[in-house]
Amino acid sequence: MAIYPRNNYLLNLIAVAFVAAGALLPTSVTGQVSVADIVTQAFFDGIINQAAADCAGKNFYTRQSFLDAVNSYSDFGKTGSADDSKREIAAFFAHVTHETGHFCYIEEINRDTYCDTSRTDYPCNPSKQYYGRGPLQLTWNYNYGAAGNSIGFDGLNSPESVASDPVLAFKTALWYWITNVRPVISQGFGATIRAINGAVECDGKRPDLVQARVNYYTDYCSQFGVDPGTNLSC
Repeated sequence: MAIYPRNNYLLNLIAVAFVAAGALLPTSVTGQVSVADIVTQAFFDGIINQAAADCAGKNFYTRQSFLDAVNSYSDFGKTGSADDSKREIAAFFAHVTHETGHFCYIEEINRDTYCDTSRTDYPCNPSKQYYGRGPLQLTWNYNYGAAGNSIGFDGLNSPESVASDPVLAFKTALWYWITNVRPVISQGFGATIRAINGAVECDGKRPDLVQARVNYYTDYCSQFGVDPGTNLSC
């Protein structure tokens, strides 16, 4: 019987050692935040409630569908310190707000085919169009194809599914974010604008649109109680 107290004593020593070590861990481990705690219902409602009552997105986008999608991207909002996490979440929702008009739009207003025939790795279905859909307005055949391969849906032959399934819609936005935007986020919010729509907006092309994105970002950073950082424009 004496073996059990000894084992408990050793386990207690190990537990104390882990707790002590936790104080030495980098903030990327100890300072992470819960996405659900940051993206509260009040925060989400503060965005979507600004959309007009007849907006299609008001009956499509929900906080829960976003959180369900985040379950497939568990590293979203989990890089660096707690402040870094908050800035990433603020940046993501700043772009989502801008792209969807406060969650008003599910699909792009000015629709086109958006088929890049040079991307033979993602051949277009001639009966489909690859215009913007979802929170970050996923566009082009190669993005639909790659997102579909990663998430598990037929993006080339069923691009419209992004506009009919809110969880899938948020998954495509998170896929694009992790793949194309996350790599430059340490360079400042301006770099994320360039990664999303730089060819149209940056380098003085549409300073009004750039400023609109910056305004959303700084507002959300303020709501999260975090400094927005530098290099906000592009």
